[in-house]
Amino acid sequence: MPLLELDHVSVSYGPVQAVRDVSLHVDRGEMVTLIGANGAGKSTILRAVSGLARIAAGSLRFNDADISKARPDVIVRAGLAHCPEGRQVLASQTIEDNLLLGAYIRTDKAGIARDLEQAYAMFPRLLERRTQLAGTLSGGEQQMLAIARALMSSPRLLLLDEPSLGLAPLVVEEIFAILDRLSGQGMTILLVEQNARLALAHSHRGYVLESGQIAASGDAKGLLEDERVLAAYLGA
Repeated sequence: MPLLELDHVSVSYGPVQAVRDVSLHVDRGEMVTLIGANGAGKSTILRAVSGLARIAAGSLRFNDADISKARPDVIVRAGLAHCPEGRQVLASQTIEDNLLLGAYIRTDKAGIARDLEQAYAMFPRLLERRTQLAGTLSGGEQQMLAIARALMSSPRLLLLDEPSLGLAPLVVEEIFAILDRLSGQGMTILLVEQNARLALAHSHRGYVLESGQIAASGDAKGLLEDERVLAAYLGA
């Protein structure tokens, strides 16, 4: 049964229709990637799921509940975490303050302390710099912090928007190794990624968006071998 399901969802910004009649699902424990050209509607779909963009038509279901009209804070409390493009860490706050702010919806102090310890175990560089201001970190370290902060809400579903953007290849490898580890632990992930080949190589399934609509979908291996997808999106 899907953890997340979009049924004929459309999203508009004023007169511009960014997403049109999109249906997709993410099953529990899957890593699913959205690929497509810039402006195809990938980030808009993530924003719609997290309540940051209102849908004009269709419906959204998360964990068997209709969240089509839910506020973002209600969606976060339901178990969804959105790690946005550009990382958006709080530059003037320490790493640890950023992480603790990620757990703002929680009241289980023991659980928060346990998850903070797990975040530092997963991202040792953050532990080394826990009192350092987030704005002084490298781009890769800020991306690690953004992912760790999202995990501090103890989500059922993690939305990731362009985690490799602007990062050196070795850092990208490290980020995707962490995503593999999370996926192996059962975390459900919906990923938007500019590096389509890399994203599909690490995902279970994928959807290809074109001008706000789904142009193709299937298991990740099949999309990697699809000649149309190769030619249009993977540079082959």
